[in-house]
Amino acid sequence: MRRCDVAVIGLGLMGSAALLALLARGVDALGFDPLPVGSPLGSSHGSCRVFRRFNFESPAYTALSAAAYDGWTALEAKSGRQVLIECPVLEAGPPGSQVVRASRAFATGAGAPPTGPSTGAEANAAYPAFALPADWDVVVNAGGILLAEAAMSAFRAAAEGRVVAEAANVTATPAGVEARTAGETVLARRAIVAAGPWIGGLIPELKPLLNITRQTVGWFQPASTDRVRLGAFPVFMLDAPSGFVYGFPDFEARGVKAAGHDHGPVVDPDDWGPPATTVELALVNKTLATLVPGAAGPLSETDVCLYANTIAADARPDAGEEFIIDRLPRDKRIVVASACSGHGAKFASAIGPILARLALEPSFEPDPAFRLDRFSAFATG
Repeated sequence: MRRCDVAVIGLGLMGSAALLALLARGVDALGFDPLPVGSPLGSSHGSCRVFRRFNFESPAYTALSAAAYDGWTALEAKSGRQVLIECPVLEAGPPGSQVVRASRAFATGAGAPPTGPSTGAEANAAYPAFALPADWDVVVNAGGILLAEAAMSAFRAAAEGRVVAEAANVTATPAGVEARTAGETVLARRAIVAAGPWIGGLIPELKPLLNITRQTVGWFQPASTDRVRLGAFPVFMLDAPSGFVYGFPDFEARGVKAAGHDHGPVVDPDDWGPPATTVELALVNKTLATLVPGAAGPLSETDVCLYANTIAADARPDAGEEFIIDRLPRDKRIVVASACSGHGAKFASAIGPILARLALEPSFEPDPAFRLDRFSAFATG
């Protein structure tokens, strides 16, 4: 039986970052994933994700985002590949928008108070592709475009020779944690399970905490690309009454990528359903036509991705849609990392080293916001 110190199950952005962090510390680690980079069946697939320096969801994200920025910069230096395109992030919503208020507060608290447009009227003047209501609240913060597949390629290339291109199950035994593939069993001292929406199948006690939702994405072809090109147009997040919509400047000559951030239907992670339809993206199209007419146009491409969303916690209440980053209480040799709830990818370069520390350092504790004991099923009195 082959042996290693740590087995990493799942090599999306989180798992790949964890594997590289382990190898950088000289640890004998192996990563397991049947999918190559770029496979449309992977939950980290697709060219890009939004990177936000300040995040309205939680104050816990400010330090995490700073560490992630340093991590992406380090990955670029190590790999010689660009993985982060810096670009402002504009967030907007009706007067009193909690999204805008929180992002502005976190930026100010971190010593980086926003200096750009603060109203819809000012945003429209600065970025003519927008037609926001003049009285809307706006904040523009530092951020960018994370090149997700480029980042995964860089992680995997740096871990060359330590990746097993097979699916693996995990079984805790007195001798260690077994990573079982169709062809072999590898005995590890510890394991990190970062299997995204599939983690409930590998760690059954997590399944009741998760909702897996189908999320559709589209690329829209505006009549004029000058107003929405990279450099003239920001990443945008609109807290619109009709639903939360986000999008990117046209940085790939594919059009403006946009999607709704509200949850789609619950699905089986092994059955995502048919390709995305114009009906599913109709609300996004309508929002663009109304609020970002310079980015609106015919739908030219579509994609489907998955969100793995946590339910609301009850032992230490939160509203749900928060990460799980912790050791498994029944066996602390197993570290779990999921769910990202649709906003975790940008932090992968910071979360990977955290997972490595959880696997290697018994005294290291995760952020309480991400611990499993916030759920009563895992509370320890």
